[in-house]
Amino acid sequence: MIARLLYSTLWPLLTPLVKRYLKKRARQAPAYLQHWDERFARDLPRGDGREVIWLHAVSVGETRAALPLVKLLRQQYPAARFVITQMTPTGRAAALELYPDAEIRYLPYDSAGNMRRFIAALRPRFGVLMETELWPNLLHACRAAGVPLFLVNARLSEKSLRGYRRIGPLIRPAMRALTAVAAQSEADAERLRQLGAAKVSVCGNSKYDFTPPADQLALGQRFRQRIGSRPVWVCASTRDGEEELILQAWQAAPRGDALLLIVPRHPERFDTVAMLAASMGFTVQRRSDEQPVAAGTQLWLGDSMGELFAYYVAADVAFVGGSLLDYGSQNLIEPASVGLPVLIGPSTFNFAEAASLALAAGAARQVRDAGTLVSVALELLQDDAARQRMRDAGLAFTAQHRGASQRMLQLISSQV
Repeated sequence: MIARLLYSTLWPLLTPLVKRYLKKRARQAPAYLQHWDERFARDLPRGDGREVIWLHAVSVGETRAALPLVKLLRQQYPAARFVITQMTPTGRAAALELYPDAEIRYLPYDSAGNMRRFIAALRPRFGVLMETELWPNLLHACRAAGVPLFLVNARLSEKSLRGYRRIGPLIRPAMRALTAVAAQSEADAERLRQLGAAKVSVCGNSKYDFTPPADQLALGQRFRQRIGSRPVWVCASTRDGEEELILQAWQAAPRGDALLLIVPRHPERFDTVAMLAASMGFTVQRRSDEQPVAAGTQLWLGDSMGELFAYYVAADVAFVGGSLLDYGSQNLIEPASVGLPVLIGPSTFNFAEAASLALAAGAARQVRDAGTLVSVALELLQDDAARQRMRDAGLAFTAQHRGASQRMLQLISSQV
């Protein structure tokens, strides 16, 4: 109680800093200046007489991972109004695309007043938080209003556990406000229990349940036609600092006519990566030019949002970004699900179990640095049989672990 009171007291002091942060982010991503009234609970949801089911997914990955569960919830509650919240502009854009018949808005920042007003206006039948969205005032507001709240697809790395332990007096009471938790793995479940979560079940990872959209698969085939017969290595969802390491290693390697396709994780970095590659002497072409990839193009920049599956379909081998440097990795399940051989770096704490399972299945290979990464990628581009083995392993691996969303639905239905 005292810890949350102190935490709540800080929010009025933090608000000017939050606004300054949003303005700074807006220099590269102007969407951060939009919908401010939602972020500060001045623009609140309005009821229309239907019961509300609310789901919160912080950004793109969580928003996409929620889709199979939302489809099941719609079948279970066909008359309900769905409200889906995010924290980032890219997450909001993904939600608008994936959930055209839902109300999409930002979750307010976690001051006590913001959350009290938000939950009072929303009045959901229940709420669903994706993965690791543990906002103390939000959880308290739901408990005070009698709103059942579920943490699903929940994961917690050892690194995150150590961080949360430092604020134990604040986070432990918040965890007790959760009605139930659906963890991705037993290791995640145990770490969540150590934080004070009760009623923790292991349901698996809903990212295995995501079906690649048919239009993205078709777009990938059109991308391939633009490229032609050249071997293609895609470096997907790359993070700051990784592109330079990859480009340096690629520049030094005997790569023949292989095409390097880089898709940065954040759209505000598209121009930065293009300029970096050009400054290093690479011939760069951008997806946004809508032109066939020229024979002399050495790097094709994937400067678009929502087309990652299309880039995977157009490629022969994938590297999943966020794993070469210490970001914990992006989603390695997606390329495996379309039969693409997967390479990952040493940092996989956000996808620890999936990485372990993919490596054991032969669907992925792990490398220690950029030089080794490029070497293994080029080796696979020249080895049809090895790529086919990894393709078959990836398809089997992802199929084997489906069903988490159905288990989450059963858990929620048993408690409301």
